[in-house]
This record gives sequence, C-alpha cells and structure tokens, in this order.
Amino acid sequence: MLKLIALTVALFTGAAQAEDVLHTDLPLPYLEQTQSDARNEPLVIFLHGYGSDEADLFGLKDRLPSTWTYLSARAPMSVEGGGYRWFRKKPGDGDFDGETADLQSSAKLIEDFVAQATTKYHTQSDRVFLVGFSQGAIMSYEVGLRHPETLRGIAALSGSLLPVLKAELKPDARLGKLAIFIGHGTLDQALPYYSATRANEVLQGLGLTPEFHGYPGMIHTIGEAELLDLKQWLEKSLR
Repeated sequence: MLKLIALTVALFTGAAQAEDVLHTDLPLPYLEQTQSDARNEPLVIFLHGYGSDEADLFGLKDRLPSTWTYLSARAPMSVEGGGYRWFRKKPGDGDFDGETADLQSSAKLIEDFVAQATTKYHTQSDRVFLVGFSQGAIMSYEVGLRHPETLRGIAALSGSLLPVLKAELKPDARLGKLAIFIGHGTLDQALPYYSATRANEVLQGLGLTPEFHGYPGMIHTIGEAELLDLKQWLEKSLR
C-alpha cells in the first residue's frame, strides 16, 4: 500500500524558526515571509506533502530570491499520529489515486487561498507560483491545470498526475501561458519515477513544454541540485 513520506532535507536546519507566526486570515493556515512593501513582488505558495505541515517547505524560501513573498499553507485534513494531508488515498491496487471529494474540497480551498493571497499581497496572477511536494505537487497539478489563468506556474516536486485529472484534461489555449517544472528522483520509493515521466508525456501531448528534471539516485525528497534548478526556473519564468 503506497504511503507518502514527509520531506527530509539534511541541508535545511529548520524549516521555520520559533518566531514564525501561523496566520489564519486566509482559507488555509499559513506561514509568511514578505517585505514591508510587497506590492507586485512575485508570490510563491508552498504546498507540503502527506503527514507534514506548513513548516516543512518553508525553509526553501531561504534559498530563493529574498525580496519575493513566500507563503506555506497547511493542508486541511489531519493525519493520525500527527501532520496533515490534502486527500485520502482511494483503496485498491490500481494507479495511485485520491478520493474525489477530498481532491475537490482541497482544490477549492487552494483556489480561494491563491485568489485572496494575490489580492492581499497586491500582486498579479502572472506573478504567482504553486510549489508542491508529493501530495502538494499533486494538488498543484489539480489547481494549476484546471485554473491556469490564476497562476504563472506550478512546480511539481516528487508528484503525480492523478487518473481523473489526466482523463479530463483537454487542449486549452489558457494552458499555453502556464510554466511547469517537474522534478523527481529516480529512486523515489513513495511515488515512482515513472509518475513524473508519465505526467510529462501527458502534458507534452497537450502541447505544453514542462521543464523536466530527473535526479539520479534521489529518493522521495528535495535535493540541492533540484533546488538550484527550481530557483533558476522561477526567475526565468518571470522574464
């Protein structure tokens, strides 16, 4: 039975320090880093993986452009033993899939979160990115590919394109403006590497051109090389 594991990256000494404040004025609880005047700065929203929380990816901001605005959202469903998730896994031995009601409810929360955050931080939709890991990457696909007009791009780190979304995707002129980053370790033990290659093939079949990176020997985590590639992609996507 497939079980996603939480992000563990040795190069980060703590995703969020004690002074970080959990904000609750948007549809999902979140951590925030912003400048005193964030107007028109790019906005990056992190979506964590299964069994984790809003602090998990927040440390990535320290390796990305310092003047941008960063939010790290908490998934709405708690996990027994601690942490949170965006959806429950459908039972069965077929392709990994999520419960439809969970996917829909979490996607709606993320959509509302993106819309309200875009307004709150006085930026534009073409300067907003979703960066998701594992279940967070899956949700980035769910939101970004269904509502591409709300974002500049999505980064799917160790994720998967779920069967229902894949079946429903159709060529759409709006998708042409969506930048997509796919990063995945070849030894990923939670979501196999072919999850990324298949997603890349599906998106290419729609006429899209994802920036695809496979990382030899990497497991279900985020590594140094991937982080450098992600930073370059984010900056390049705004040119």
